[in-house]
Amino acid sequence: MEGIQVSVDKTGSQGDISIIRVGGYIDTTTSSELERALDGLLKAGVFRIIIDLNSVDYISSAGWGIFISEIKGIRERGGDLKLARMIPDVFEVFELLEFHYILKAFDTIEQAIRDFDHGNGMMPVIEEEVVKEKLEMVEKEEKLQASPVSETENAGLEELIRKIALENPSWSAAQIAKILQTDSYGNIKISRLAVWKALRKMHLGSKKSRTEIGRKTL
Repeated sequence: MEGIQVSVDKTGSQGDISIIRVGGYIDTTTSSELERALDGLLKAGVFRIIIDLNSVDYISSAGWGIFISEIKGIRERGGDLKLARMIPDVFEVFELLEFHYILKAFDTIEQAIRDFDHGNGMMPVIEEEVVKEKLEMVEKEEKLQASPVSETENAGLEELIRKIALENPSWSAAQIAKILQTDSYGNIKISRLAVWKALRKMHLGSKKSRTEIGRKTL
């Protein structure tokens, strides 16, 4: 796994917005560097922050947990943390884990800056219970992804995911993961991220592709 690069710049009409530019992979081994950069800004009283993720190829659940754990305190101090320039693969995971209900994301740095400068970009301070729930979900996803699976088991699981996806093309990765964890399917412990990766590997990442392939094979 590759490393991580982190740098910090200031921007905005008043120079009171900080941009943390990140590159590489954000996972359990590299996330501490990003955490230090963010913590340094907060200790310096900087609470208007943009995370530039344009050069980030992957964010593990540990990386997402950094943003979620800090957002409540940042908003309580009148600030916000916004994400910008996520590549498609990273953005898909962002939505898959339902972080778009908590964090605002933008296609460009300029859009994120305008959201701050216009004074209409502030999202509500989220309840402690919501933060706790999201962090628990992140930890659960991490543990499920780390569960050892043999090649034979993995092949069988992928085929099962394929079957469910083609029979239910409108279902999300989260819905497929949930049904696999029921008694009917033997309580298979799998994360929504693992399901999403399996679907992409089989070229079934979109509902459209699942519908089209389903018509031909079922």
